[in-house]
Amino acid sequence: MLPIRDHNPSLRAPLVTWVLIALNVAIHLQVMAAHPGEAALYRFYMDWALVPRLVTTGQNVDGLLTSMFLHADLWHLAGNMLFLWIFGDNLEDALGRAGFLLFYLAGGAAAGVAQWAVAPWSAAPTIGASGAVAAVMGGYLLLYPRARVDVLIFLVFIIRILPFPAWTILWVWFAFQVVGALASDAASGGIAYWAHVGGFLAGIALMVPAWFLRGGPALWARSGGRPSHAPARWGAIRSTSFPEIRRTLTRRAGPPRRGPWGG
Repeated sequence: MLPIRDHNPSLRAPLVTWVLIALNVAIHLQVMAAHPGEAALYRFYMDWALVPRLVTTGQNVDGLLTSMFLHADLWHLAGNMLFLWIFGDNLEDALGRAGFLLFYLAGGAAAGVAQWAVAPWSAAPTIGASGAVAAVMGGYLLLYPRARVDVLIFLVFIIRILPFPAWTILWVWFAFQVVGALASDAASGGIAYWAHVGGFLAGIALMVPAWFLRGGPALWARSGGRPSHAPARWGAIRSTSFPEIRRTLTRRAGPPRRGPWGG
């Protein structure tokens, strides 16, 4: 299951969201190019990632912020940026550009604090925007719990896109993070589950003042937990098989073209 889009269009260009995505991509490409090899990359992470042991001894505290702009690989980067693209624009609408940037950075820092708190003497570097993105997801849950989110589901040889209320996707995701956090050893590295948990809860807490300014429970009563504007229309939702995808691509490509020397 993979969320791919929501039906909650932004009312203006989400410039901060776009800049954050572009910045994360640019930093990742530059870091990978400048530090070939695991040893060089590890030394770089020890300077710029969140290393709980260093934070505990008062060193490299700025890793709480710099770590959220670093990623282990393209899949790590792509997953975080996809979730930021889906949910970030609407929070930028709600909070304004400066407010959203502060929310994002504060949520990411809170996620780092959560990861540090459960294993303050760990020497494993923690990187990734997932804590900040988790905060965005928590804030989205509070404002738009019943916004429709389309989820890509793989069922063996069938691909299907199904709409779900946002609250189901976000709470299921959060439940998986809690289970992962309880089942793993935070001190040994790996997936920073506690950062995800802490970021998500921080996002809800940070969004509470804005939620109350909009009416709090009365907002949900008026809107039913949905966006106040018209939802985006993405067309019909249906199942698609892999053979059908292959046939469609073959038809669009047309017959093979011959090169200037035949073939």
